Amino acid sequence: MVSWPLVSAWEAILLGVVEGLTEYLPVSSTGHLTLLAHALGLDLEHDPFLKSFVIAIQLGAILAVLLLYWRRFARDLEAWKRILAAFLPTALVGFLLYRLIKDVILGKDWIVVLALFLVGLLLLFADRALAGRARYQDLDELPLKDAFWVGVFQSLAAVFPGTSRSGITIFGGLLLGLRRKAAAEMSFLLAVPTMLAATGYDLLRSARDLPQEGYGLLALGFLAALLTALATVRLMLALVERLGFAPFAYYRMALALVYALVFLR
Repeated sequence: MVSWPLVSAWEAILLGVVEGLTEYLPVSSTGHLTLLAHALGLDLEHDPFLKSFVIAIQLGAILAVLLLYWRRFARDLEAWKRILAAFLPTALVGFLLYRLIKDVILGKDWIVVLALFLVGLLLLFADRALAGRARYQDLDELPLKDAFWVGVFQSLAAVFPGTSRSGITIFGGLLLGLRRKAAAEMSFLLAVPTMLAATGYDLLRSARDLPQEGYGLLALGFLAALLTALATVRLMLALVERLGFAPFAYYRMALALVYALVFLR
């Protein structure tokens, strides 16, 4: 049995709250969790339990979307076709590069800073230049080949922490003709198979080495992420309808600059 450092109960809850707040906003949950780990004095880059923890608590955010969109998951075959088409490239990239992502890339500050800023620029461009030219009002109208390309964009988030799975997926959706709300909802729905696969695969690889007391901490983080994500998904849609994605883009770029000034000196 590997002796792994653990987080405290309140740190587990705080990390879960931040996961729930940021997973579905296009601001990078990994970037925020990395930043929070720094603030708490936690070593995300080298602590194997913490790496598994921040992946596993995504299950709480997944359950939030399942609860909010269960009718669509149960009845909308056309949406499922597009979700699966978009999931394929991410699954392939994540499976092939899993060890590289977890052991080498995850926790690297300069990658997070660069991804936060660049995807912020892309999101701002898409919101200003592309959203007004939307051709598809709903995910079900998106051609399957275009759904696949949205998945190609999403696969970048699997490789580069700070990219934001939701942010780059929304950018891909806007680029390929979805209106703002439809692009946001596609990022929510696509999160379910993507995050289930990533989390399940990591737990299968790591579960036998997890310390017994680690499961209680995972449960705390899971519950905090679930409750927070339930509120955040509704808030996200309301903000997008009123303000678009520009506020999130500006926030990402500002956060990247603060991150760089504080942690890359």
